[in-house]
Amino acid sequence: MARRKREWDYRWTVLVLCTLAFFATMVARLVISPVVPRIEAAFGASSGLVGLALTGLWAAYALAQFPSGVLADRYGERTVILAAIGLTAAASGLLSLSPSMPVFVLLTVVLGGVAGLHYSVATSLLTRTFDGVGTAIGLHNSGAPLAGLLAPVAAAAVAGWVGWRASIGLGALVAAPIFLLFAWKVRPTEPARPGQPMRERFALGPVRDLLTRPRIAFTALLAILCEFVWQATASFLPAFLIYHHGHSAAAASALFSLYFVVHGITQPGVGVLSDRIGRDAAAGLCALSGIAGYGTLVVGAGLPVLVGAIVLVGTGMSWGAAILPRFMDNLSAEEQGAGFGLVRTAYMIVSATGSAVVGSVADLAGWGAAFSVFVALLSVVVAALVLNRTLDLGL
Repeated sequence: MARRKREWDYRWTVLVLCTLAFFATMVARLVISPVVPRIEAAFGASSGLVGLALTGLWAAYALAQFPSGVLADRYGERTVILAAIGLTAAASGLLSLSPSMPVFVLLTVVLGGVAGLHYSVATSLLTRTFDGVGTAIGLHNSGAPLAGLLAPVAAAAVAGWVGWRASIGLGALVAAPIFLLFAWKVRPTEPARPGQPMRERFALGPVRDLLTRPRIAFTALLAILCEFVWQATASFLPAFLIYHHGHSAAAASALFSLYFVVHGITQPGVGVLSDRIGRDAAAGLCALSGIAGYGTLVVGAGLPVLVGAIVLVGTGMSWGAAILPRFMDNLSAEEQGAGFGLVRTAYMIVSATGSAVVGSVADLAGWGAAFSVFVALLSVVVAALVLNRTLDLGL
């Protein structure tokens, strides 16, 4: 009984530290968004160009998902997660010292790539560790909202005090101690395929077969649409609140933090709900909440209305706790490392265009039109889920 109790405690230790690692990699990315106007002013850059840099960040993050799973199969999850945290600290520190916009763009892409080593590996580790995968993923995903709660307000405050470069450097300040804590408390993990040549994992045939499975492809479609909205929101919600509604940077950062507070509170709940009522029902409820929230953000006015809209948006963007377990439900135990990384790369590389697209639409047609795109995309998600259910397509 005592041994069982110790093992239970250790499982939760792994979950907490994986969540903190996700928190660290997310802080390094989210401290950029609140200081976008300052970056534009410092380098004389347009919203479209900064959006291109952020698209590069998310694209590199996406591309890292599949290789991270392959590396974990070869060297173990602990090693890869430690690399993700440590390299995130280094990249964040260098980004804060960028002397020009081209260097800023390059280092932003590097930051996305090294931060992307974490998520798929941690998710496969938690899937093997916990029985209730939706609940575990929901709790792990709360690392992002926790970062969103603290990072925007801290970044805005530090930028007003000592400048935007120090704000971006907060990513390194947060990641370094979490790296040490993870190295201290998490035991080494055994590689799943230590002897298999890595080139076999990148063979095109198995990759094509996995991505063309009907249920995987349908889940990827849902994830592409939702992730596009999530990434663009993470990149531009503060700028939207400043330019479209006329709020100060401090007020916009506070509302951005509220978004992540709601996101953090609802992530575990959506995970539990998806375990109980089904992945699709939970995902549909999230999409409907997002439609109502973004629509209100575009046409609404006044702080109380915007607060209500942010609550709806934060709930809607908790879709990951329902849709990501859907992938795991359709992957075998042997596929959950590299396989989940592969599907993450596939859907995220497409949705990484969100920042560039939304930034460009904002430049051409205004921020109201840019955020209206989100309503349209989430409506497609709802329609796809309804058709799958009513027509019994089995996807």
